[in-house]
Amino acid sequence: MTEYGRGPGSEPWHPEDPLYGDQGWGGGQQPAHGQSQYGGQQQDPYAQQQPQDPYMQQPQDPYQQQQQPQDPYQQHPQDPYAQQPQYQQQPPYGTQHDPYAQQPPYNGGWDTGQQPASMPYDGQPPASYGYGETNDYYGTPEAYPPPQPPGRREAEPAPAPAQNPDWDPEVQPEETHPFFTGADDEGEAKDDDYDDDPRESRRGDGGGERRGKGKKKKGRSGCACLVVSLVLAGGLGGVGYFGYSFYKDKFGSAPDYAGSGSGSVEIEIPKGAYGYDIGNILKKAGVVKSVDAFVSAQNENPKGKSIQAGVYLLHEEMSASEAVKMMVDPKSQNLLVIPEGSRNAAVYAMVDKKLDLKTGTTEGVAKSKKSDLGLPGWAAKNKDIKDPLEGFLYPAAYPVTKETKPEAILEKMVARSNEEYEKLDLEGTAKKYNLDGPWQVLTVASLVQAEGLTHDDFRKMAEVVYNRLKPDNTATNRKLEFDSAFNYLTKQSKIKINLDEIRTNPDPYNTYYHAGLPPGPISNPGDEALRATLSPTASGWMFFISLDGKKTDFTKTAAEHAKLTAKFNEIHGIG
Repeated sequence: MTEYGRGPGSEPWHPEDPLYGDQGWGGGQQPAHGQSQYGGQQQDPYAQQQPQDPYMQQPQDPYQQQQQPQDPYQQHPQDPYAQQPQYQQQPPYGTQHDPYAQQPPYNGGWDTGQQPASMPYDGQPPASYGYGETNDYYGTPEAYPPPQPPGRREAEPAPAPAQNPDWDPEVQPEETHPFFTGADDEGEAKDDDYDDDPRESRRGDGGGERRGKGKKKKGRSGCACLVVSLVLAGGLGGVGYFGYSFYKDKFGSAPDYAGSGSGSVEIEIPKGAYGYDIGNILKKAGVVKSVDAFVSAQNENPKGKSIQAGVYLLHEEMSASEAVKMMVDPKSQNLLVIPEGSRNAAVYAMVDKKLDLKTGTTEGVAKSKKSDLGLPGWAAKNKDIKDPLEGFLYPAAYPVTKETKPEAILEKMVARSNEEYEKLDLEGTAKKYNLDGPWQVLTVASLVQAEGLTHDDFRKMAEVVYNRLKPDNTATNRKLEFDSAFNYLTKQSKIKINLDEIRTNPDPYNTYYHAGLPPGPISNPGDEALRATLSPTASGWMFFISLDGKKTDFTKTAAEHAKLTAKFNEIHGIG
């Protein structure tokens, strides 16, 4: 039997042995504590308690004979690294307190420092092992990690704590590259990199040793970061510039005409149209060359966003900037403007003229299609009403083209009046002043518009109407006596009216002859007159007269009014 064997005689290793065939680790292992020198199993004084493990019985192991009767492991079973006197004299073990202590020269094997688990052939661990229990000496927080095979080992780090007592593992090391630390080419920090701390000095012999713990300035590091940032910003700027140049060269600016164009083009811009919508309309009509050019010109013009819906007279093939310039000028719009207080007869004439129609065409359309123009349900259908559309051709500016039909423009006017009247509380005002619905409120507003000259006149005039309509009015016996109503029925606008004529004409619109309101409105009132009708004064005004046609004088009594009337007759030569 030889010392290199695993058992008595020349018995071969079992194939299931963990070390079987391991050519990298097996040969020449340096024995750890409790192991044979050549990879054998731990020799323990209690090995005879494991008869089932053939590897635990090593009668030829020279270390088996050197054990003392008193085993120190029995006294300290939990500390396999405790100092053992009987093993200190054995050269193969070295000093067992520190597995990283200096070892004998490497002999081709490696020390695992672990107790091999002896396994029987059936693959089951023995009931007890070695010291009576299995302990993982590398599983505690204080233990070193288990050693690695020779092929996987890494260079052990220098024991920094032992060499530098001030070393703190929690403090991150400073950057040492000269570019960030500001050191010169020799790796030495320049003098101005440190604070002037009296506790800190440098050698004069050029050794570069720094005493004390003065703080290192961060100016050079910040400067380096700034340089890097500027380089990156410059690179991005260069990329952006070349990208823009490429775009300009590739696509160029939006196509556009030059100059103010020629000819005449009528363009209608619908309500709610925005920049691109307007640009598309102009491009299709041949006014501008591209939509993008128009949108760009609109954004550059300070008034470009003020372009409203309407009809514009522009030129063909004009630059986008010139098109925007003309569209923000009200003079370029082709609009039909209806003044406040206009009668329907005057509106019909204006439409005929604007559309270049025969005189009377629009009035005929209004009479024949009055039921199809969108009048509200509260519009009166009294047989005495001269024109059912009176008061519904709202005074405003309406865009028209050469192709616009009379019925189309009339529909727009009626729709606009409905829109404006819905904003006002006509029904509530009728109840407040004992009128017969919104229709009569609109009639009062038409009288106020025809007789008043200013906003103050409108409110006083509305009070005069409401006071004269009161049942207890004995000054005029509920007669309004408005010249404007008589002029309406006669289709005239006279100031001088013969008293005999005005008091004897039985027409329903003659307020000198009939008490109360006329059958319907006598004009198309504007917004001011409408709102004044809803909010009259409450000063007791009962009479009014205009001596010169520029100013209206209001009085509260018949005597005061008689004096002004005499003066009026004298001025105008009425006897």
